[in-house]
Parts: sequence; structure tokens; C-alpha cells
Amino acid sequence: MLIAVNAMGGLPVEASDGAIPAALGALEADAPVSILVHGFRYAPRHPHDDPHAGILGPDGWPRRLGFGRGQRGLCIGFGWDGSGTIWQANRRAEAAGRALATLIRQLDRRGAPVSILAHSLGARVALAALPHLPPRAITRMALLAGAEFRDTAERNLTGTETEVLNITSRENDSYDMLYENVIAPLSGRRTISTLPSGPRVATVQIDAACHRDALAELGFPTRPPERRICHWSCYLRPGMFRLYRRFLLDPQALPLSTLRAALPDEVTPRWSAIWSGAQPLRA
Repeated sequence: MLIAVNAMGGLPVEASDGAIPAALGALEADAPVSILVHGFRYAPRHPHDDPHAGILGPDGWPRRLGFGRGQRGLCIGFGWDGSGTIWQANRRAEAAGRALATLIRQLDRRGAPVSILAHSLGARVALAALPHLPPRAITRMALLAGAEFRDTAERNLTGTETEVLNITSRENDSYDMLYENVIAPLSGRRTISTLPSGPRVATVQIDAACHRDALAELGFPTRPPERRICHWSCYLRPGMFRLYRRFLLDPQALPLSTLRAALPDEVTPRWSAIWSGAQPLRA
């Protein structure tokens, strides 16, 4: 089951009136709810950039998570205005987080698990919702190439019980650097690509052979990188959604402790993929 909700004026607005009550009324009591959040550039109701017509639509991320193909539960595509400049979108992302929190409080009344999959600035939206929610409101988040600062993420995660799958890659180094230097120049702040694994965080470097080997041992084989620079490989690369589906929708089958124990503790330094010369990759 898939419905569309958009952040408008700091509030969540259903694309179809009454969609949320109808969907919740049709769900089994323990059925999971997964919320998908897009990043920069996408904007609902913009004809060429509407996420609900693309990655958040029936043939996008929802289908790759199994919705429409037998996966039980509710999938919500959460749209927000990521258009304009990066500064404008970055400000709106925090406001969209408050709208997301309001939506989650509506869903939390049924007591079933709520999880989030978010890419790029969508990670900022997801993390911005946490301070406005009870500690257990969000069970798990998968943050893909997140455009948010590590210190902000650590602050917002403090006091919550949310478990985080933090997906990073040296393919995204240029985007991390641009975000850091455009949003907080000369501050020394770093994005969540530097967020280490911990009791409630598993950081996975999907371009590193040792991390991919660990995922394969757990039953999640993925392909090696094909490019030196790519902001979208975390959801375009074959094999990744098998991991996201298990992590978000079947958490008992993939405890965070199991994932962390299998993964290396470290990630490679920024720019190491460019300077190592280990494999011929396309730019």
C-alpha cells in the first residue's frame, strides 16, 4: 500500500484527502510503516521534478522495497520542496522535518514500527524530525549519502532509540565537500559520512571491498563501484535495496549488532578512491 504525503507550511498534507486514516484502518495491527524521503532538487507538484512521479512513485523505491510485490504494510512517499538553491533547500529541509514529525506522531498512535529511508538532504529532513518525537517513534533509519553534519546528527540522535544504517562511499566525496564548504565554510564541520559505527549506528562504505565482502557474507551481495564520482549509487547500485528492505522492514532478521559485528570498524579516508589507483573507474 502506497500513499503520498507532502510537507506544506510545516504540516504534512495528504495528496488524497483521507488517505492516511483509510490506509491505517486497512492495516494489520503490527504491519510496518516505511517513509521514503527524497533529497535536493525534487519538489512535489513541479511537473518535471515531482518525486511522486519518479523515485517515490509506484515503480520507484516503493517497488524496490517490495511494496506492490507482496510486501505487507504501508509505504509513504514524503515529498518536500527541495527546489531552488542549496541554501534554500537546506533551510526548508529542517522545516520539512517538523512536518515529518507531525506525520509520525499521527502514525505512532497505532504502535506499529515506523522506519525511514532517506537520500541526501532527505537525511537532514529525517534527522530534523527526531527532536520533536518520543524516543521510540522511529525504529530505524537508512540514510543514504546523507547531506547533514555529523554534530547535528549526533545531537538529534541523543536520547532516541532509533537505529541507523549510515550509507557512505568515496564516490560521494565531492558532494560531501561541497555541502560542507557551501553550508558551513571554514567551520571544520563534517557530514555524516564521518559518523562512526556505534551502539545504534552501522556505517557502511559501499565502495570498499571489505565492506562489500561483509555484506555478501550476510546475504547481501552488491556490485563494485563503476565511477569515481556518483551521488546516487547508494540506491542505483544492484543489491542495495535487498539490504534496505531487510534492515527496515524485517529488523528481527537483521539485528544491528549482527550487522556491526560483520562490518569493518573503519572507513577509508576521503579522496582515497581517487588517489589509490586501485581500479580503473569512470568519472
